[in-house]
Amino acid sequence: MIKKILKLACYVLLVPAIYVAWLLMKIFLFDYFTVPSSSMTPTITPGSKVIVNKLTAGPRLYTAINFKRNGNELHSVRLKGTRGLRHNDIVVFNFPLHGDKISFVINHVYCKRITGLPGDTLTAVNGHLYNNNYEGLLGCEQRQRQLEGKTEEVLRRYKVYDVAPRHDCHFGWNIQNWGPLYVPRRGDIINVTPREATLYRRILEWETGTKITYDWDCMAVFANGRRLTTHRFRHNYYHICGDYSLDSFDSRYWGFVPEEYIIGVVAKIIPPRESK
Repeated sequence: MIKKILKLACYVLLVPAIYVAWLLMKIFLFDYFTVPSSSMTPTITPGSKVIVNKLTAGPRLYTAINFKRNGNELHSVRLKGTRGLRHNDIVVFNFPLHGDKISFVINHVYCKRITGLPGDTLTAVNGHLYNNNYEGLLGCEQRQRQLEGKTEEVLRRYKVYDVAPRHDCHFGWNIQNWGPLYVPRRGDIINVTPREATLYRRILEWETGTKITYDWDCMAVFANGRRLTTHRFRHNYYHICGDYSLDSFDSRYWGFVPEEYIIGVVAKIIPPRESK
């Protein structure tokens, strides 16, 4: 009888301890996610699982947990990581855009590659990515060559031709040729003209808590109706793209990822099992 009681007590104590250990591991060390789309092919195939190392960039700890399904402000702190994020790191991050504004949804996550760090300037020429602070290849050369070879007619047919800022006559950017585009870095001060307001509107609205409007004719920008001429960035941002350059919903279309939204760096890719 005593042995049975001891076994039951051990079981009752062991199960919560295992759960707590598992939870702590997910918070501070590793987590795993399933990649459902083809946006990272051929590097990551649909259905693959990725093991995410949270120690690289530093574990993210929530300071408030009032999560909302339609998005809310993220309150968190990040512990010191083993190294900073790097060009070509594949990361898992919370998708930053909901209702045309930057907001946080806890389980809405993407997996893509870092193509621009804070302070970089990016350009696309004939489908190939170039970074002023990185001389190597960004992403997948094979996929970028495929993009280079597509005509505008084909790209429009697949509805991937227009990138942000979409349908703006002052830019005329498209999926093959865009930029130069600066990736905002915390502490940088910029002069705010309609060009910057167009490129960074969501960031400016998020950081200032105001509605941004602008007038190209008089070259003026307004925050809640008051003239805005300069801005100091309060956060670091990242430009992130899928390896499948022709078919990836990424920073080229919706903008930058705040550093706080990055969960971790992919350490291992587990392909899906082949069906027999």
